[in-house]
Amino acid sequence: MADEPLVLGIETSCDETGVGIVRGTTLLADAIASSVDEHARFGGVVPEVASRAHLEAMVPTIERALKEAGVSARDLDGISVTAGPGLAGALLVGVSAAKAYAYALGKPLYGVNHLASHICVDQLEHGKLPEPTMALLVSGGHSSLLLSSDITSDVRPMGATIDDAAGEAFDKIARVLNLGFPGGPVIDRYAKEGDPNAIAFPRGLTGPRDAAYDFSFSGLKTAVARWIEAKRNAGEDVPVRDVSASFQEAVVDVLTRKAVRACKDEGVDHLMIGGGVAANSRLRALAQERCEAAGIRLRVPRPKLCTDNGAMVAALGAEMVARNRAASDWDLPADSSLPVTDPHVPGKSHAPAHDHDHVHEISKDNLYS
Repeated sequence: MADEPLVLGIETSCDETGVGIVRGTTLLADAIASSVDEHARFGGVVPEVASRAHLEAMVPTIERALKEAGVSARDLDGISVTAGPGLAGALLVGVSAAKAYAYALGKPLYGVNHLASHICVDQLEHGKLPEPTMALLVSGGHSSLLLSSDITSDVRPMGATIDDAAGEAFDKIARVLNLGFPGGPVIDRYAKEGDPNAIAFPRGLTGPRDAAYDFSFSGLKTAVARWIEAKRNAGEDVPVRDVSASFQEAVVDVLTRKAVRACKDEGVDHLMIGGGVAANSRLRALAQERCEAAGIRLRVPRPKLCTDNGAMVAALGAEMVARNRAASDWDLPADSSLPVTDPHVPGKSHAPAHDHDHVHEISKDNLYS
């Protein structure tokens, strides 16, 4: 294991300051500082608040990860960072920190894609990804079906949300039900005591003429909100548990149905599910049921690895080093709309990592102490 790449990853695409350290596909540390409580009173993430929280948490979280892993910063073989997509200001904090550490340590820098990292993190749980792998990524910012034949260089979009992402819909319905923020965990909890068939909420984009792999949750969100409003206007109690269960069922039904269909259509026998909503218990259960029926092997990381974290960024960075992918240049940008077709941002020279000049610009016993 000692000859496998030791990589530190930094994730700041939204409201979590995540720092992970991996050696190959072995997770050594996963330190997270969350600012979710600071956003709760606003009912959603406030970009400026998130950026300031990242600034305050960055150095302590990196130091905590190094201590947890039992390694020195000088032992690292590289530093990876989420270059996009995400909130521009939040990304900029992470990219700047990664550049500073990489430069001071004389280590290669890898700017990687947030979505590709969500796929790669499964290697820390279940070993090397099969090639190809179908991935269903669901969170507050994205709902995507992706086909990856090489996580470091070839990720192809199959489908995506055309409006609200799944996690965003959870947050909005939780707000209508006065359940607080974030909405996913609390709706999952209430749904366990409700009837998923109590209310027939619509399934978006499931008609014969609709896009086979795209998602739409805006209509569902509106239908649920109007149903709740009608109950309240009539002076009736809103059955929170049944609403939660029926809404959740509508979301996971569409997600799993389309993911399994994509696997069948493409002849792929592995489905990986990631992103924050992948922590949802009903999504996991229904996906397992439908994958077993279709002869598809399901891979879902444990809940902590599904939400945004530094481990997933480190995992993809380690894969970049292992496959000798080109390191990034010092002018690596924070790209809020970085396409998933770019799993990482190589330097302009596209030179192999071991030939990348910036690794040798500074002595090994240099600025970092």
